[in-house]
Amino acid sequence: MTGGSPALARLRPLLTEVGDAKRVRVAGAPGSLAEQAFARSWGRLVAGEDPAAVAVSETAAAVARARLAGIDGAVLRTAGLADDEARGVLRRGFDEVAGPLDPGLRSVLREALPLAVPAPEPPPLAARLNAQPRAGATAPGRARVVVEPPESHGDHCLTVAVYGVLLAPVFGADPVAPFLVGIAHHLHNVELPDAGFAGEVLLGSALDRVVATLEARELAALPGALAQRLRAVLRLRADAGAPESQAFHAADVLDRVLQVHHHARAAAFTASQALDDLELVHAGPVQAFHLDVLAAAGL
Repeated sequence: MTGGSPALARLRPLLTEVGDAKRVRVAGAPGSLAEQAFARSWGRLVAGEDPAAVAVSETAAAVARARLAGIDGAVLRTAGLADDEARGVLRRGFDEVAGPLDPGLRSVLREALPLAVPAPEPPPLAARLNAQPRAGATAPGRARVVVEPPESHGDHCLTVAVYGVLLAPVFGADPVAPFLVGIAHHLHNVELPDAGFAGEVLLGSALDRVVATLEARELAALPGALAQRLRAVLRLRADAGAPESQAFHAADVLDRVLQVHHHARAAAFTASQALDDLELVHAGPVQAFHLDVLAAAGL
């Protein structure tokens, strides 16, 4: 692992913010921002776009929306900004969080920030995975811990794909393969509801056959060249030997654990954190009046 754990520790805050796109929505488009990017990525791949271009531009957009949320190039253009002004906003959002990235990757992503991202019709599998909930943490012989709201498989797969690109330099990996593995590693869950590790244990010796059968069915419905590329990269899941395998597996486990941290953080959130740490009543011409109102109301 090039750079070792210090590089991962430096990246963790950025990964956390990127992952929050699972929980951010906008008017006029269904699903979370991560689910929208998941469907868009699949649409672009199925339309025949170069996977490298998809991986880089979607990852760049994911980094920028860590702070800008749903404010993207299309919104800024609709609001009347010229292209150079819109690009400046996107780059400011990107620059605010991109410091921990490998310098070479950071430069590539910054240049690839999209003003307008093509959005061809995604394949049916994208909608199914966006609608398929994740099981969360389960263990054999123990009751399920239910957390609300559950993330979707689209949320998870898009986030793992983006993490794979961001982590690739840590492992000396080409970033495209981890992106593709991330986007496609739950194809079997298009049909198979997720019962987590507990369910996998109960499937027993049938597990591998079930996963392989359902994955093959989805791959067979894709354009031939894309299916062939995905079959090749999905073999990287088998171990953590190759750099691209390491980048994918690191992305996968980090997303799973950061998701648990999110639920723990949300459960422990307090009003004082919003008021004091995040300055919910922020500086401005009416701040004093707002504070007087809250004091009078006992808040």
